[in-house]
Amino acid sequence: MAEEIFDIVDEKGQPTGETVTRSQAHAEGIRHRTAHIWVVRENGDKTEVLLQKRAMNKDSFPGRYDTSSAGHILAGDEPLESAVRELSEELGIQVDPDDLHFAGTFPIQYEKEFHGKPFKDNEIAFVYVYDEEVGIDNLTIQKEELDSVEWFDLEEVYQACQPPRDEKFCVPMGGLEIVRKYVEKNS
Repeated sequence: MAEEIFDIVDEKGQPTGETVTRSQAHAEGIRHRTAHIWVVRENGDKTEVLLQKRAMNKDSFPGRYDTSSAGHILAGDEPLESAVRELSEELGIQVDPDDLHFAGTFPIQYEKEFHGKPFKDNEIAFVYVYDEEVGIDNLTIQKEELDSVEWFDLEEVYQACQPPRDEKFCVPMGGLEIVRKYVEKNS
């Protein structure tokens, strides 16, 4: 299988016209784009988010709870089409582009070591919210990407991700903040 190719992007997430391989982007910290899709629901007086438990073979944050669905935006693709594709591939949720609500963008930048290798991430994440009814039993989980999914109280996840972070989560704070604002505005 050929290695994924990403658009190199500026600080606003706009392609520069150059591309980079996935491995080079993560070895050198070259800025690229991702699509993050948050599946949310109201449950009584609280908002819940569906989080995925990342597969143990993932190259970053194996075995931790993360955004409902997320993935890299391939060179030439648009964020919304990538979001629709990721939701289908990872969770088996088929949506029309109009079903996803754009909530904002945020930068992700860190350097860590996973599986004994350095990993430099530098991305602009495009955040979408999906707020239609989703039953966990009806999902088709992509086992190469994730082990399971679980509903969590949004505010409890937000508190758990404050320093010192609960290590069972790798949810990016920027994404949590965007989703909290979206929910607040649309409740």
